Amino acid sequence: MNSLIGTYECKVDAKGRLMLPAALKKQLAPELQNGFVLKRAVFQECLELYPMQEWNTLMQKVNKLNRFKKKNNDFIRRFTAGVKIVEVDANGRLLIPKDLVAFASIAKDIVMSSAVNIVEIWDKTKYEKAIDDAADDFADLAEEVMGQDEEYDSIS
Repeated sequence: MNSLIGTYECKVDAKGRLMLPAALKKQLAPELQNGFVLKRAVFQECLELYPMQEWNTLMQKVNKLNRFKKKNNDFIRRFTAGVKIVEVDANGRLLIPKDLVAFASIAKDIVMSSAVNIVEIWDKTKYEKAIDDAADDFADLAEEVMGQDEEYDSIS
């Protein structure tokens, strides 16, 4: 799967349904028939939407963990807490289950933000705060993560 591109402001109805933005739906078209996995994010108070193929790739890594190590078992339990399989309906809508709406404090206005091969779903106010809070540190973070010499990392 190619990297996803874009940040989209959307609305969620009272039942937790959101209409996928046309540009995002087009990028996800090859994945629509396979469905998606929706889960709590690890580091932020948002949701992560995985195309099923991406989820299966991630689960192959998780399945290699030795479950007889408590730390691994605890990680798997917490990582998969609240995981749901979701599908886009014929009208292009995605239903966010109530427990995940509550976890991410999703109200009416949301932001769907591409994060390489997944989509983050944020309450709009929380997204804007997260972006603002990270702005001061982003230059240092970018240098640390992306500024490595080629001998250390092949991204540059």
